[in-house]
Amino acid sequence: MKVVNLPLFTFDKMCVKMTSMGDEIMVKYLKEFALAVLAGMAISIGCVVYLSVENAVAGSILFSVGLLTVLSFGLNLFTGKSPYIVKNPPSYILFTLLVWLGNFVGTGISAALVHFTRVNDKIIEKCTSIAQTKADDSLISLFILALFCGMMMFIAVDAFNNQGEKKNFSSSLIVVFCVSVFILAGFEHSVADMFYFMLALNFKEWILPLIVITLGNVVGGNIFCLLAKLKK
Repeated sequence: MKVVNLPLFTFDKMCVKMTSMGDEIMVKYLKEFALAVLAGMAISIGCVVYLSVENAVAGSILFSVGLLTVLSFGLNLFTGKSPYIVKNPPSYILFTLLVWLGNFVGTGISAALVHFTRVNDKIIEKCTSIAQTKADDSLISLFILALFCGMMMFIAVDAFNNQGEKKNFSSSLIVVFCVSVFILAGFEHSVADMFYFMLALNFKEWILPLIVITLGNVVGGNIFCLLAKLKK
């Protein structure tokens, strides 16, 4: 009787391999989450600058430092990643949810830190007014304004990324204009609103508006992304 020599692949080795793969996946997602937290903090800095400046046009231009930081350092911003859901497999949705959560944590940390500074006294009244206006708005209004913002964010991010390695002043200028437009027009940016809401209002007042704004950003960004894809 011929004896068949099977490769040694014991249960222990399987466990070790699975653990190693699990660790790699965990490290990957922790990295993506950390990049999302940093993106939330970058946008929060833009919010603080905007709130600190009396001139709305100047404030909207300076706010763009947040998105420029995100794009220049490859950070994970929900409104920069979610427009590409239509171009990716369903698993990409889980990635965008992770990014949203990371942005939420980043803006929450930033809002908490600002509370302990003298800057808080300077901006809190303006921030509360902005946040309350959003919280009191109708859900359909918030959704439509967020939809337009999602479109502007796709234009800014896609135009910047399409420059490849040859990014120059014009790349940054596109971002600045798109950011200034959505701010001055009163469009709703979910990550910026996370900061405004957490700095000024209690949880019950803003959770539903934030969900609607998030959905509006997703729909707007993906509509524009889909149209751009069809053109190609």
